[in-house]
Amino acid sequence: MKNKSYIGISFIILLFGIYAIPKIVNRISNGTVVKQDDRIDIVKRKTSKGTNSKLLKFEKVPHFSFTNQNGVTVTNRDFKDKVYVVEFFFTYCPTICPKMNKNMVLIQNEYKNNPLFAIASFSIDPERDTPKRLKEYALEKGATMKNWHFLTGELDSIMQLSNKGFKLYASENPDAEGGFEHSGLFALIDKNGYIRSRTVKQSDFENPIKFYDGLDSKQVQWLIEDIELLLKE
Repeated sequence: MKNKSYIGISFIILLFGIYAIPKIVNRISNGTVVKQDDRIDIVKRKTSKGTNSKLLKFEKVPHFSFTNQNGVTVTNRDFKDKVYVVEFFFTYCPTICPKMNKNMVLIQNEYKNNPLFAIASFSIDPERDTPKRLKEYALEKGATMKNWHFLTGELDSIMQLSNKGFKLYASENPDAEGGFEHSGLFALIDKNGYIRSRTVKQSDFENPIKFYDGLDSKQVQWLIEDIELLLKE
């Protein structure tokens, strides 16, 4: 009985070898053996040919049309052929917004003389954040760059752009300080209107991040570096 069992096991191993070994040899010769993590390889294959291989490419920003601090209508077409950073905030925010915009000023100062760079700050409190209020806020925070647009409009449209267009959380909440809550994340957009970002090494894997933490100095520095990469594309 034991001999029969050994013969059976040997037969199964032989069949597996006939099936698997040619495939393994083929993958090695083609250089397609996975070295780290299939997840990041899949994301990289989705990036377009000709884009910077160091940065990942996500969905395209949907159409939007809002009014800036100068009373001028601004749409995503105004950002065509520009690299820009997006945030959702409100001027009466007593918590994270002041630090977010302090860091955004640092980004502005790196590229304020480059006409191909811009910033879009969408207010999630349009009832109070009129163009006049946004202009006062911009001057107060040191937002001097011509291409930094503080945008306001219909609340529903702004919330839809935030939550569905960018998938960045924002919501009215009477229990929150200031009456609203939102993420503190920045989005990086390339010249063709696509959200872009990098991978970050965590343990033994390279994991994609989609947005940059606007409250974290290290991630703000990553963002500054990645803007430079996109400007060169």
